Amino acid sequence: MTSAHQHTPHHGDSHGHHHAEHDDAGQAEILDLDAEVLAEHIASITAWLPLKGAPRHIVDLGSGTGAGTFALLDRFPEAHVTAVDASAGHLQLLREKACARGVQDRVSTVQADLDVDRWPDLGTPDLVWASASMHHMAHPDRALAAVHELLAPGGLFAVVELDGFPRFLPADAPESRPGLEERAHAATDSFHAEHVPHRGADWGPMLAAAGFTVEDERTVTVDIEGDRSEAIGRYAYGSLRRIRDTAAPALSPEDLTALDELLDADSPHSITRRDDLAVRTERTVWAARRA
Repeated sequence: MTSAHQHTPHHGDSHGHHHAEHDDAGQAEILDLDAEVLAEHIASITAWLPLKGAPRHIVDLGSGTGAGTFALLDRFPEAHVTAVDASAGHLQLLREKACARGVQDRVSTVQADLDVDRWPDLGTPDLVWASASMHHMAHPDRALAAVHELLAPGGLFAVVELDGFPRFLPADAPESRPGLEERAHAATDSFHAEHVPHRGADWGPMLAAAGFTVEDERTVTVDIEGDRSEAIGRYAYGSLRRIRDTAAPALSPEDLTALDELLDADSPHSITRRDDLAVRTERTVWAARRA
């Protein structure tokens, strides 16, 4: 699951399908914070999956640095996970984490661009997990068909998508200009529409068209108060910093100044100094079975 799943020209997508390697470290930090802050929500989704038995082989598509991989390993202690990502840097971090956790024997990594016609051999998993990765596919219908072919008969495909970029600031905070965060996100809408057209899509009909039976769909509301974890300040800072340049041309000078103050570690209004942050978003999960 990888992951705050923000989209800017500077870091492409969360799971490395298109971004430059030099940005791996910054994006990896966001993915790790996403995993830390939203760990309970990821665990609740793995527990909800309508499985007919404990999966033995799981493929994590667009694994990033391993948020979903490790949640799945925790949930299914007998399972082996094949983590697939386009980013060599993310997969290296995932392998290092696996070693640190003592589960390296239960994890394989495959570096692959999932937008190509022919996928590498990923075995015959009985569960495929794709968290915030499917909407980055240039040809999602082709990717869904590939997953359908990949899965064992009766296997389950879990598609997890954030319904939008997380919000962190209280809407009425005067020192941050009321509505600033919403305007910053609105300013990136045209970029998202062009570069990530499937963000926010309803995957149910597409899954059915690919031959799956959609057994269940669930929306999970995420609302985590900032005092739960100091990581939320770093998560908010990293997330807003990554949309700043995309949003800047469409923001008023006053909004841009306020945004830059939030992103200035030395400013009294720095987002990392605030005690009124929260993480607010929704995740939708589709559980689809291959006949």
